Amino acid sequence: MADVGGGFSFGTGTGIGVGPYAELTFDSEGDVDRASQGTVSRMEATDVLVFAHGWNSDRSTATRLYDRFFAPFPSLVGPGVRLGYVGVVWPSMRFADEPIPDFEVAGALAEPGHGCALDPLTRRALGEFWPGRRAELDRLAELLAEQPESAAAFIEFGALVRELAGLDAVHEAHGVHAVAVPAVPAVPAIFTEDVLEVCRALSLALARAGAAAAGTEGPGLTVGGGLRGLWGGAKELLRQAAYYTMKKRAGVVGERGLGPVLAELAAGRPAMRFHLIGHSFGARVVSFSLRTVPDGARYVRSVTLLQGAFSHYAFSDRLPHDRGRGGALRGLHRKVDGPVVACHSPHDSALKVFYPLASRMAGDSAGLLGFDERWGAIGHDGVQAVPGAPRLSLDTALREGVPTAGCVSVDAGSVVRRGGAPSGAHSDICHEELARVVVSAGRMGR
Repeated sequence: MADVGGGFSFGTGTGIGVGPYAELTFDSEGDVDRASQGTVSRMEATDVLVFAHGWNSDRSTATRLYDRFFAPFPSLVGPGVRLGYVGVVWPSMRFADEPIPDFEVAGALAEPGHGCALDPLTRRALGEFWPGRRAELDRLAELLAEQPESAAAFIEFGALVRELAGLDAVHEAHGVHAVAVPAVPAVPAIFTEDVLEVCRALSLALARAGAAAAGTEGPGLTVGGGLRGLWGGAKELLRQAAYYTMKKRAGVVGERGLGPVLAELAAGRPAMRFHLIGHSFGARVVSFSLRTVPDGARYVRSVTLLQGAFSHYAFSDRLPHDRGRGGALRGLHRKVDGPVVACHSPHDSALKVFYPLASRMAGDSAGLLGFDERWGAIGHDGVQAVPGAPRLSLDTALREGVPTAGCVSVDAGSVVRRGGAPSGAHSDICHEELARVVVSAGRMGR
């Protein structure tokens, strides 16, 4: 197995206050630690909560997240429900300068989200995320620390980032800019367009999210230090390259890893019901696991997506802008013996500002910062283009419950609202109200 972080546990002896608890550990190719799978299969439970973390998580951060999120459940479920708890651990990475509500990280930058240099924790995490690329990462860190006022330095930085992300698009220096060859299909424009314009657009996005780089002044991005003021955008480009890699990895872990494991567990324990929960790219993990659910199977009882970092059109049979195509997960909500609930929040800057920017494809005529609903995230405005999918406030969902089938959008902005730049409230998910949504979706309540 490659890129595996951590092992597995059973019970409450590893910082998890509920039990029985186990971890399913996957590598970057979706291969599972078989010992951890065996631990889950031995759980004495009627209903198993399976939670997949998202970006910005190492194993210790993920374990603390699971402990916090799972804590309310024992007091929320009915007397006939025996819960088991599973934390999915997959190779994500953590940018230590992104604040997570209620999670302090020793050694992080004094001003999270500000400054261009890579802090030691992030530099180490990048090395673990892209093993064997020390020379490239050292050079990127050097450029971010020095912030040279040089177009050639930005071109070099962009080339190194694209190499780390495994992109095939080739950029060559032309005057003071980088000129792209024709874009590779499905590669976001931030990796193919003029690197200076990309860094300028990302600097504007940081300003919009409340994390303007030093030297940036207002919406026109008048940079007092010339090109030097664009290095905040360059750091964001590196962050987006990590997200791009994680996005692809999350789908692989879900479809090739978690999905087959759940099918095997269900075959051995046919009475066990699974309730899938995913945060951010972890929402992509659990959603893509539905691709391997056999027709007619009923073991996935519910799916709850918390600030999901994938397209709001994913479950659509027909895309509004291309009626001949459907979303990547079209129709898969029908494989769930219950609802697919997408919790979303307008206070999530990561999905409101950066996700559309990072998802926009090369050659799009709207420009990097132009608004286009094609690139919206399900965690920003919920499920789109699925006929009959209700849209509920959190208060309504808690008072009346959620529907027992189909796609449902729940505006959780009343509680998912805290967090600093650049991600905003993206990780503000540890609330009893959201646990109650999961219980309602799974029909486990009192």
